[in-house]
Amino acid sequence: MTTLDTAPGTAAADVREQSPVDGEPCVLLKLGEVVLKGKNREQFERRLADNVRTAVRPVARVDVVRRHGVFIVRKHDADLATMERVAQRITDVMGIVWAHRAWRVGKDLPSVERAALELMDGRTGSFAVRSRRRDKRFPMTSTELDRHIGTLVTARYGQPVRLKHPDHTLSIEVDRDEVFVYSGGLPGQGGLPVGMSGRGLVLMSGGIDSPVAAYRMMRRGLRVDYLHFSGMPFTGPESIYKAYALVRELDKFQTGSRLFVVPFGKAQQQIKSSGADKLAVIAQRRLMLRTGEVLARRLRGSALITGDALGQVSSQTLANITALDDAVELPILRPLVGMDKVEIMDQARRIRTLTISELPDEDCCTLLAPRRAETRAKIEDLRQIEKRLDVGELADQLAASVQEHRPAYGDPAV
Repeated sequence: MTTLDTAPGTAAADVREQSPVDGEPCVLLKLGEVVLKGKNREQFERRLADNVRTAVRPVARVDVVRRHGVFIVRKHDADLATMERVAQRITDVMGIVWAHRAWRVGKDLPSVERAALELMDGRTGSFAVRSRRRDKRFPMTSTELDRHIGTLVTARYGQPVRLKHPDHTLSIEVDRDEVFVYSGGLPGQGGLPVGMSGRGLVLMSGGIDSPVAAYRMMRRGLRVDYLHFSGMPFTGPESIYKAYALVRELDKFQTGSRLFVVPFGKAQQQIKSSGADKLAVIAQRRLMLRTGEVLARRLRGSALITGDALGQVSSQTLANITALDDAVELPILRPLVGMDKVEIMDQARRIRTLTISELPDEDCCTLLAPRRAETRAKIEDLRQIEKRLDVGELADQLAASVQEHRPAYGDPAV
């Protein structure tokens, strides 16, 4: 017997080695804001079901049944360990709020009783029973079922009932053809299904911010590709390895991720030679955005995503952000713009990218950078620099030089 800890204040998601009599292990999924989508809800749910199947395919091929605001994930002749791995994998799928490792039993009272008693076997502390009838034809009301099962558990094991803040919550959901019995659950990511909000291109550095920005946009339903600017040939490949590792970790939230790498060192040298001086950093970033725009249009992306947070560094003052927006026609999404570094690091830690981001590498953004950067860049000055460089042609050349990689979650490290 093992126990999976969940968020504070929730019941533990206990995994029982024995199976309730006549029970079938499955996973019951609870959705979040997807259920609020009105007439478009069916489209969101179809996309979410497809995303669930794709995510768990390396573990098992499953059936996903949509029913009354919940998903039932089943596999014929599935064993307990397989469905536990399925549940764990599903927690990374955007749009899922809770994944409950449940038992699917017959729609009769004796089957529910047996499953409930076996699930509560060996537990200590107080408990509560929470029943829900999606099928009102069941002969007992939810309150009656709560009392009946609670009485049986207390009589068998002597556990006290506590309706507020119990140590364990036994959940019973009566559906159309069956009943689901479970205790506790695994918290999911929430948000919207990836792919429902279109496609965007993330400018992926090796730092802490851009992976968190990518995560937050995926959580809003955006499918993302990634563009990394390497300082090569003036730096080593370390930053590419980091970008690859970061995208591989983020791939668990969408699958099928693509990383595009551009050797940017020579372009930076051209900017330095152009006399940009204190404007060099902003000029570099504008060129990155222009290159990203060319690539995004090729990939049918509708937006660029960056990890900018207002005032965090000199290039992210309001004046400089305005100057960056002027470089491209595509919208630039900045999901971290109002966050501070502590908040960003906390989220990076939660999605497990922080450790990778903290690895040492040679950042192309500091390559050939001036000692002091301009904090109030003037757009007209930047345009003059770009005219000397023929920056449109340069962006096309850089976009044409990209190398594509496909980091997949679970693949060995490069």
